Amino acid sequence: MKRLSVILLFLQFNFFCFSSVKKDSLLNQLKIEIARKATYDRQKLSRIKAIQLELLLNKGNSYDQVTKLFDEYEYFKFDSAYLYGKRLLEISTRAKDSVKLAQSKVKIASLLLHAGMFKETFDYLAEIDESKLNRKFRYDYYCLKSGAYSNLAIYNNDPNFTRPYNEKAIEYLDSAIALCQPNSLDLLFTLGNRQVVSGDINKQPNYFLKLLKHYKLTAHDRARLLTALAAFYQSETENDKRICLLAESAIYDIRSSTRETLASLLLAEDLFKQGYLDDAYLFILQSRDDAGFYGNRLRKLKIESILPDIASRVNLESQQDKNKFMIYSVIVSLITIVILLACFMIFVRLKRLRLKEQIIEEKNEELEQINNQLLFINDKLREYATVNEKYIGYFFDVISGYILKLDRLKKNVERKILAKRYGEILPSLQEINIKNEREVLFNTFDSVFISIFPNFIEVFNSLLNKEDQIWPKHPDFLNTDLRIFALMRLGIHDVKAIAAILEYSANTIYVYKMRIKARALVSGDEFDRIVMSVKAV
Repeated sequence: MKRLSVILLFLQFNFFCFSSVKKDSLLNQLKIEIARKATYDRQKLSRIKAIQLELLLNKGNSYDQVTKLFDEYEYFKFDSAYLYGKRLLEISTRAKDSVKLAQSKVKIASLLLHAGMFKETFDYLAEIDESKLNRKFRYDYYCLKSGAYSNLAIYNNDPNFTRPYNEKAIEYLDSAIALCQPNSLDLLFTLGNRQVVSGDINKQPNYFLKLLKHYKLTAHDRARLLTALAAFYQSETENDKRICLLAESAIYDIRSSTRETLASLLLAEDLFKQGYLDDAYLFILQSRDDAGFYGNRLRKLKIESILPDIASRVNLESQQDKNKFMIYSVIVSLITIVILLACFMIFVRLKRLRLKEQIIEEKNEELEQINNQLLFINDKLREYATVNEKYIGYFFDVISGYILKLDRLKKNVERKILAKRYGEILPSLQEINIKNEREVLFNTFDSVFISIFPNFIEVFNSLLNKEDQIWPKHPDFLNTDLRIFALMRLGIHDVKAIAAILEYSANTIYVYKMRIKARALVSGDEFDRIVMSVKAV
């Protein structure tokens, strides 16, 4: 049971959404058609001019041509239609044609009823000789009398008169129904109209629905039918359906250039009740323009009695909207000011933070530079410690060895002098081979240097072309070229000092250096920088 309730609720919701969408669509379409109104009127006036030209040239039966002009003007403009109605009377009178005279009076009475001229309508109806009318015009005659009484009932709106008038209207409708062919358009429309006049609108409008579904209708007939059909949907739950029917009816009225129309007025009233003030105001103005153009005095009075209420409500709502807009504007302005003040304060704070961040960043950069300098100094100190440790030990060993050799040589020479063996002194001195000692010294230097800077030779040769690279015969020893730059890597940059250590002239050392740098892949300064940057282990 609960599930069924949910399904029904869902279906009702979908129906409501669909109905609302259709209503909005039709109202929008009606606004579009209002904008095209002049186009439809030009088409109608073009047809009228063509018929007038035929009448002027007297092509065909003048009565038929005047009838066509009357029919064109009947729902378009009262004054012109009345003029051609009078001409029909004149033509019929001159021809002494009592049938056409009666038919002409039916047409004029119908026109007067459209204009809300009830007395004149009844006057003309009283003059009509019913016996002169054929079945079609007799049907029109009874429908006209029914319409006159039902409109009079609506106009009086008094219980004492409304009921008798409606009873007479139904009586004449029954007479009209008796003249209709079975399943004809006239029969179904009149039966449906009888339901409306008799107030039997709680039943389904089957006659009108059948007409819409199965019969081909003109734009004007469809508009009339839809307006009448709207009377069957009076409950609040059917408001959207009623509005859809009236909107569609108003659309067909515009397309058929019908200015004697009730749909736009009823539509405006319904929209006004539901609170659609802008649309109600737009459509009531259109109804007023149509009534003024056509010349329906009664309709104009009706509209003028409603229009002030709609206009005042529209103005009131417009003023309320303006007041709301002003309030919203003030609120938005205040919020904007608060936001701007907050943004300004945030901006000031951010600016201060940026200054602090900039100072911190600068200090960090300074600290980073100091840290890099300290790392560089630490590397150099470690390097110097390594070099000093190895080379100091090395030189102590060498010097100790030479001191021991000198001490042995001294004692040996002293003994031979004391023994007066002078001839043996020179051979003893010749036991010391200076060249060998220097070679041992250099080899020891090379070995210690390579142990401190194991990648020196690779880095050095990476700066030269392959054919110019210098590789020692033994991986643990250096040659003269490499030794010069090894001494430079140890911090000895003076050419004379290098020359003294290697026992070369200063010019020779200079030539060695320039020759190697000339073949280098980089500049001389860059070559020296890279050599000096070789890391110690």
